[in-house]
This record gives sequence, structure tokens and C-alpha cells, in this order.
Amino acid sequence: MTPALVVLALGLPVTDSLVISQVVLSFGIPFALVPLLLLTRRRDIMGAFVNKPLTTAVAAGIATLIIGLNAFLLYDSFLAERRSAPR
Repeated sequence: MTPALVVLALGLPVTDSLVISQVVLSFGIPFALVPLLLLTRRRDIMGAFVNKPLTTAVAAGIATLIIGLNAFLLYDSFLAERRSAPR
């Protein structure tokens, strides 16, 4: 709650601050999804709860889509604004 209170106390634009916070959080998504996929497909770690190959393949496709969309978000947030800014 502290970051939200700091944003309010400094009088920063709330919507822009929310978007920036989501962009920053998107950096961590690959670091959570990829190890999750790698660990849940290993029988020596998961035992009887190991993912089936089809589940792993579908999850890998979804993770790839999410990571790709986040890469586009980062591109759009940082590089596209510079391109469209008036000179």
C-alpha cells in the first residue's frame, strides 16, 4: 500500500502510475512462468503430480503468448512513444 500512498502524496497522475507499475511487473512474468513450466514437467520433482506432455505443451504455448504480449507492451510503452513524439 505504501507505493500507492506515495503516488497520491506526490500528486502523480494515478492512471499513468498504474500503467507504469504494470509495465514494471511484466518484467517478472517470464521469471515465474518459465521455471514453473520446467519444474512441473519433471517427474523427479513432482512425483505423481507431474504434468502430462499435452498439458505442458498447451501451457508452454500460453506462456509464450503471454511473454510475447508483455514484450509488445514493453516495446509499445518505451520505444513507440519516442517514435511518435513531435520533433
